[in-house]
This record gives sequence, structure tokens and C-alpha cells, in this order.
Amino acid sequence: MIQLAVGLVKRLMLLALLALLVSLLGALQYFKKWYAEPMALPDDGLHYELKPGSTLSGAATDMANRGILEHPRILTLYARFSGQSEVRAGDYMLEPGMTPRQFMKMLNTGNVVSYTVTLIEGWTFAQAVQALADAERVEAQLAGQSLKAQLALLDLPIEHPEGWFFPDTYHYTGGTTDVAILQRAYRKMRQTLDELWPGRDPNLPYQTPYEALTMASIVERETGASWERRKIAGVFVRRLENNMRLQTDPTVIYGMGDRYQGKIGRADLQRPTPYNTYTIHGLPPTPIALPGGEAVYASLHPDPGSELYFVAKGDGTHVFSDTLEAHNEAVRQYQIQRRAGYRSTVSPGVAQ
Repeated sequence: MIQLAVGLVKRLMLLALLALLVSLLGALQYFKKWYAEPMALPDDGLHYELKPGSTLSGAATDMANRGILEHPRILTLYARFSGQSEVRAGDYMLEPGMTPRQFMKMLNTGNVVSYTVTLIEGWTFAQAVQALADAERVEAQLAGQSLKAQLALLDLPIEHPEGWFFPDTYHYTGGTTDVAILQRAYRKMRQTLDELWPGRDPNLPYQTPYEALTMASIVERETGASWERRKIAGVFVRRLENNMRLQTDPTVIYGMGDRYQGKIGRADLQRPTPYNTYTIHGLPPTPIALPGGEAVYASLHPDPGSELYFVAKGDGTHVFSDTLEAHNEAVRQYQIQRRAGYRSTVSPGVAQ
């Protein structure tokens, strides 16, 4: 009797184990199917922001509440046991057809959406700050702040921000600050100067890389023709060497600030400002724009020659002259026939 009872118990236990095994196999098959089936995403996908401090459990629950993901707890448990429960904050694009497995892996590896913003050669610092404030998913901290506050936020070893940020296209993830992007741009400009300064031409009229940066910003604002940059830098270098004023309109415009409304007149050229190179000798106190790498190179390797003047032709290029008489003739040819109030970049008057 006891043996029969023991045998019955064993058979019942075996049946129970078999039933459990069948259930587990069924659950496993269901899990595999669910894990690999597309989630209920919209036809155009879903842009999803995972904020700093979020967890996979929270993200899975959020997806479940939106009717996109079933069984959020199962996904969380599986991620924990498979070592994929860590997630990275950022912007994600959930494409149609994405499975729970792909969703978990995306959050774990941090495959976030990347954005770009371009800082343009010749822009001022203020224009760069505004462009970053307008850029998609950039956290703007600098716009609307005083210059002193902006410098404090940037936390860089500079006294004035103009010219220090390399114009380029920068990639970033959602939520990146404008400060972080400009700090990258500063490092790239500093690297450019550090690489080019030691190989500069001898006997240039600059004592520091910062003075070369200032010259580069003027060259950048004077021409959009890349082949002219070294030639224009050569004119300005020779004018400095001859104790002649630079007499370049972009510096005047920069010094006018908000007073500039598209034109500069005789009174503007005669009004003293720290940036009016018609009234001051030497370089202005700071750069006037963001110079690109070619302009920095040109300032350190100006073309040799004898030209001391140039005048805009109106097509983005210039006519260069050795003498004041030749320059005045070029002014008559290219300037007087143009709109009233237009001036050459270097005054036709005697440069002293």
C-alpha cells in the first residue's frame, strides 16, 4: 500500500513537472514572439525624449501607458537579467517596426538622435549666440544675458568673447547647452592658433596670437573670395608696418553697434570709437567676427607685395593698388557709379 502511494506521488510529481515544463516552454515561445514583434508605433514613428535620471522601467511603463508596449515589467526583468537595464538620456527616434528588444537595446546603447548647428565665418559672437538659441533642441543659457554673465557662464580664459569660436558645423544631442557647444568651438579655435602660430612668417607686426586672431577677423569680414584673403592680409600688414591706419569699414561698423542700419557715412568715419580704424592706429582692441581657418592662416602668411590699397568691385572681389593715384582711379571706376553712400574698404584719402 505504501509503495502504491509512493508510486502515485511520483507520477503526480512527474505530471506536475511536465505540466510546468510545458507551461514554461509555452511562456518562452510567447516571450520570443512578443519580444520580436513590432510595437504599436504610429505610422510615422515616434520622437521620444528620455530625460536625465529616467530608468528603463519608467520608459517601459510610459510606453505601456501610451498603448505602444505590452508587458513592461517583463521587458524590465529581462533587461535586468541580461545586463541591459542601464539607459542613457537623450532624444530617440522610434521607427515603425521597432520591437521591444530593439527599444531596450536603443535606450541601453544611447543611440540618440543627433542634431547639427553651423556657426558661419564672419558672424559676430552675438549672431552665434542667437543662432544657438534658435537651434533645435539646444538649451539656450547665453541669450539675453549681459556680456559679463555670458563670460561667467562660458568659464573660459578670455576677457572678450569676440572671435574666439571656430566657425564650423557642430553635432550635438538634444538638451546640449549653447555653452557646451561654444566651449567646443573655443577649443577648436585655440587648437588652430596653437598649430599655426609657431609656423608664422617672420617679422609680422603682431606680438601675440590674439593680435593675429584680430587681424584674421578683419580679413574674414573684408572678402568672401578665398583666394583674396592672403592678398588682403598683405595690404593690412604693410599698412601697419608703414604706420598707416588700416581704414577698413568692417571695424567701423562693428564699433557702431546698434547704430549701424546698413550704411556708414562721413560722420561715422570721423566719430572716434575703439574700433574706428579711420581714427586709430594699429589693430582694434578685439576681433570683430568669427574668422575661419583660412583667414587665420592668411593673417599669419600674408602675400608679399607692394599694394597698400584695395577697393571693392561689387562682385565680391577687389582691385588692389600700390599708389593713392591708382587707388583713386579704381574708386572712380568701381565706386562712384554705384549707389550713393557706398565707400571703399580703404579710404581714398591720405592714410596716416
